[in-house]
Amino acid sequence: MIGETDRSKYDVADTVRERYRAGFGVTEELVREISRQKNEPAWMLEKRLRALALFLETPVPAWGPDLSGLDLHKITYYVRPDASEAASWEDVPEDIRRTFDRLGIPEAERTSLGGVGAQYDSDVVYHNIKEEWVQQGVVFENMDTAVEKHPELVKKYFMTRCVPINDHKFAMLHAAVWSGGTFIYVPRGVKVTFPLQAYFRMNAERGGQFEHTLIIADVGSEVSYIEGCSAPRYMTGALHAGCVELFVEEGATIRYSSIENWSLNTYNLNTKRAIVEKNGTIEWVNGNMGSGTTMLYPSSMLVGEGARSESLGIAVAGPGQHQDTGAKAIHVVPRTSSVIRAKSISRGGGVASYRGLVRVGRRADETVSHVTCDALILDGESQSHTYPYMKVENTNSDISHEARTGRIGDDEIFYAMSRGLSEERAVQMIVGGFVEEISKKLPLEYAVEFNRLVDLQMEGAVG
Repeated sequence: MIGETDRSKYDVADTVRERYRAGFGVTEELVREISRQKNEPAWMLEKRLRALALFLETPVPAWGPDLSGLDLHKITYYVRPDASEAASWEDVPEDIRRTFDRLGIPEAERTSLGGVGAQYDSDVVYHNIKEEWVQQGVVFENMDTAVEKHPELVKKYFMTRCVPINDHKFAMLHAAVWSGGTFIYVPRGVKVTFPLQAYFRMNAERGGQFEHTLIIADVGSEVSYIEGCSAPRYMTGALHAGCVELFVEEGATIRYSSIENWSLNTYNLNTKRAIVEKNGTIEWVNGNMGSGTTMLYPSSMLVGEGARSESLGIAVAGPGQHQDTGAKAIHVVPRTSSVIRAKSISRGGGVASYRGLVRVGRRADETVSHVTCDALILDGESQSHTYPYMKVENTNSDISHEARTGRIGDDEIFYAMSRGLSEERAVQMIVGGFVEEISKKLPLEYAVEFNRLVDLQMEGAVG
């Protein structure tokens, strides 16, 4: 674990010129204006309008964490900074570039990444991929650009069978007002050996961000993708309702990692799902640190024999936070497998909930699935809850679940302090061991950042 960290690089709002800022609330006029400004084809506008109609007639979910504080009529759904997409950091406006410089994004691109996209509020302001991957046919684009340059692919995959527009209320909202995000296509047999990354910064007060990530890994290909995100702290509510759709074709592999550090005033209501074909593999690695309220359950639909899903997630709930997270695995055909490992830390009155689903269909013989939930509670004020749900429709499967909840023992702290550590440092070290399984799955630079964020969450955990 790393010691002192400058919190301001995440929390400070920037003063940035805006090209367009919508009023509060979502209307048909706004949806049409978003589509007009993006010069979208008619089919995308039609999809947006259908989604809006569904959203307006669908109630807010009554299950899960309390969403009563989220006023959907006081959110600004579309904010465009006064910046065009650039292929060089030097061409990004200085006031925006400073934000990403503080977060270390350009440095990471120089040292460890195959390509980077950076989104500020509703628009992507930077996008670039190394030439060696372009030469192999890899497509890495801003999602808005992909609609224009790859219309047939986008029309086929965008919110059709992976996350349909009628999936739930916030998927409907996303489909109506989405803006920016990432499109990746990896050709048959190509293995992208350096991770691609996108970073999403939500700066506007009472803002909403609705980026869309669509990744298609063709037969036998491999790709690793990392999303990072942050927002400054305001006294008013903000909303993040992005959507991630992953298509893993036969024998392909996608590793999707995200480190979410939204501010305490943010409702993080994200949708992430993958469809995995024969002998394909999806790996989810999720770290959830910020936001006052989170609902996030990465889901894998295993539709081809030999398909495999592995989900590894950590949620850290501090004062004023409710982290409602988990994972889902849907086994449709025989001989598929899934592993879900969920960890949570709660302190200072924070609430961490695991909510997961394993479903095994009638034809899904010889399914193997294992779920492990580990919760660490650091004080008597905090809470941890586990809501596993398993629906198994055949008798020829191997399904298991285990859950553990505990507190840091006085003997552990005493042992560490007897070696010269302060009590606070002893707790940090023990927590670091608890989350190590996550951090070692990340590239070095992102493991360092992840550990910094955990340290920030642990400030004030002692005394």
